[in-house]
Amino acid sequence: MFKQIKQLFSTFNDQPAQIQEHDLKTAVAALLIEVMRADSEQQDDELQTLSATLKKYFNLNDAEVSELMQSAGKSLDEAIDYFQFSKQINSQCSAGQRIDIIELLWRLAYADGQLDPQEEYVIRRVANLLYVNHTDFIAAKLAATKQ
Repeated sequence: MFKQIKQLFSTFNDQPAQIQEHDLKTAVAALLIEVMRADSEQQDDELQTLSATLKKYFNLNDAEVSELMQSAGKSLDEAIDYFQFSKQINSQCSAGQRIDIIELLWRLAYADGQLDPQEEYVIRRVANLLYVNHTDFIAAKLAATKQ
């Protein structure tokens, strides 16, 4: 019996961690898509805001945006949590850039004219993973509502 239990645990230890590495564009796009999906209603306003945001933020053309959205959506579908995306952002972005990303998430959430509680929940979770403090979280929300 103990031998079987020991074997079971050794098989877990032998398997490498399967956290996928993403580039910064894919990580940011995936989190934006998650906010868009949070309210279970994909609005044209949100889709247009997502596309415009990716174009502007990463200086992409329409074809590149489409490819990025497809790739990020697939990565998001395969992910079990937001850690793999937040890890990439934390390693490549300054505190100010992470606050800017939270503001982008807020803008997308407000794109359809209303904030769904699920969208706010997702943004709050992401802000915690990106180590954005509450003051900056609220400031980003207010900045997004003014535009």
